Amino acid sequence: MKEMMDTKRIHQYLTEYALDDVFPSSLRQHLALYRFEPEEALCTQGEVPEYIFFLMRGKVKVYTTSAEGKTLLINFTSPLGVIGEIECLNELENLNTVSAVTPVEAVGFHKRWLRLYREEVPFLQFMLQLVTHKFYNKSVSLSFNLLYPVEVRLASYLLSVTTLDDAKVSTANLKDTANLIGTSYRHLNRVILQFCSMSLIERNRGTLVVKDRKGLEAAAGRNIYENGDRREHR
Repeated sequence: MKEMMDTKRIHQYLTEYALDDVFPSSLRQHLALYRFEPEEALCTQGEVPEYIFFLMRGKVKVYTTSAEGKTLLINFTSPLGVIGEIECLNELENLNTVSAVTPVEAVGFHKRWLRLYREEVPFLQFMLQLVTHKFYNKSVSLSFNLLYPVEVRLASYLLSVTTLDDAKVSTANLKDTANLIGTSYRHLNRVILQFCSMSLIERNRGTLVVKDRKGLEAAAGRNIYENGDRREHR
């Protein structure tokens, strides 16, 4: 995590996402800009969080790990996602791990300032709206994602971790991928072969390459791991 006091860029983000009226002017002096590299954790399951982050650029992956060490993907979050607000508001440990999928920029502040400004009406209303939205989406994710066929889960996962400019995924951690989407390694490989035979993806030199993004979108129906966290900015 790299912290920067870039007031100009922070102001640009607040304006871009129509947040000028949400943050009290007195709280803005405590805002900082944070950068995270791919695979870097913004928060870790079981730890006590110190910061609330407002995701402004990039994409993060939210997942949980069982006592046996198995991981389960909950969703991917894009701007304007918020990380750590539930735990910081209630002095709780992190329920999930959140790590960067792409380079990420977030505006954030230390939780000690939350106590001073949590009664500010616009800010409080904004936080309550975010918490309600997040609980609804998490409920949908945990209730229904594992009921979808593995074909839908894999297609959704590949759509989330690739872009038009970077369509490759390493096959080095396919067992972890199988755990993340809640299937067996053997079943995952069967679906990969199926997708290869349909020319949706190609397996080549330790990577899976998305060849037909529209075909993957059709296979997914909708991306079950991305459920409307993105807020249109002005």
